[in-house]
Amino acid sequence: MQTEIEAGERRAWGWVAALRAGATTPWRDYAGTADRGGRYLPGAQQLELLRRLNATGRPGPALVERVLTASAPGRGRPDLQLVGAAEESAFGPRPVDPADLPPAELVRVATGLIAEDLVAAGPPPPLPPGRPRPWRRAYRLVGDPWLADPIRAELRRRGRPPGGRLPTILVLGTDLGSMLADAWTARSFAEGGSGWREWLGGFVAHDRMPPRADLVTHARTWAQRVGRQRVEIVIGPERLPGLVGVRRALPAPPAYSADAVDLARRVSAPLGLLVLPDPRAQLLRETLGPRLADAPGGPLAVPPAHVEWVQGRATRMRDALLRAGYAVHGDPDALVPDAPAEGSTPDDAGVLALAVRLLLDHGDRRAEEEVSG
Repeated sequence: MQTEIEAGERRAWGWVAALRAGATTPWRDYAGTADRGGRYLPGAQQLELLRRLNATGRPGPALVERVLTASAPGRGRPDLQLVGAAEESAFGPRPVDPADLPPAELVRVATGLIAEDLVAAGPPPPLPPGRPRPWRRAYRLVGDPWLADPIRAELRRRGRPPGGRLPTILVLGTDLGSMLADAWTARSFAEGGSGWREWLGGFVAHDRMPPRADLVTHARTWAQRVGRQRVEIVIGPERLPGLVGVRRALPAPPAYSADAVDLARRVSAPLGLLVLPDPRAQLLRETLGPRLADAPGGPLAVPPAHVEWVQGRATRMRDALLRAGYAVHGDPDALVPDAPAEGSTPDDAGVLALAVRLLLDHGDRRAEEEVSG
């Protein structure tokens, strides 16, 4: 006589077959059965992710198999068994209903697949640098990295790379709320790390500034190297063209939703297992970044609970820069945000929805190309 668990296993293999065929029925509502289709049942995370993909689009056969055989990298629970299809054990996690899994568990599986897609795609070809202009202005651009990096790259392309004899050190910044968001964004698109609330909350709790957003430390460090008279503070990138010797406007950094930045942060961890740090940052910025450009949702914003701290730290930063006597281009008061910026904080459900869309748009294409090749 068939036991309850044996009947559950047959139902589970039936659900796997149905999901492979495009079904969207949740595990708790599925009633079909099938013979064993492999040595092991896929994990609950993988099966629920496939169900979400089916509910959103039409994943191809190769992507379906990639999902079912994927691992769940990073911190979290191991692959989980289906409740009703496996015996409960005194050791290890209990079997689960996949519908009860938090979105973050499914994101772990999805980010491993997205990381593989990025490695397979590779970075876009680099743009050739422009021929250096003979009378270009000598400068170095430091400060907010999310603002400075694309500007520095564009200036190289125009034949005005940083450096030169006795360069002026231009410390670029904007209001502190934006610089904090920029600092976490730059970190997310490079080495990953902790989430937005945890990261910012740690600095607030210890009343410290993130190094990437600390204009005072940037300026002081360079003043000790080259002298205070060669260090200038630039408040707002719109003031840079004349200071670096160009007429046309310089590019703004890419703007992403809070969920898009958080997805890049989460992809960084499994991607770091596949490539070295420099290629990882390049793949995140140049390959993943454009795929996230039209992601829905508001931009990253400081949580209301931390706004007062941000305003206080910004005031201290402004006053310290003025006391030090640096030349300032722009309004120093612009460093202090008047009110909380409109925006949002990352949401696990939104990050999962975005990851599903990326897999349907790119994971399918990559997988089908490998099969056909």
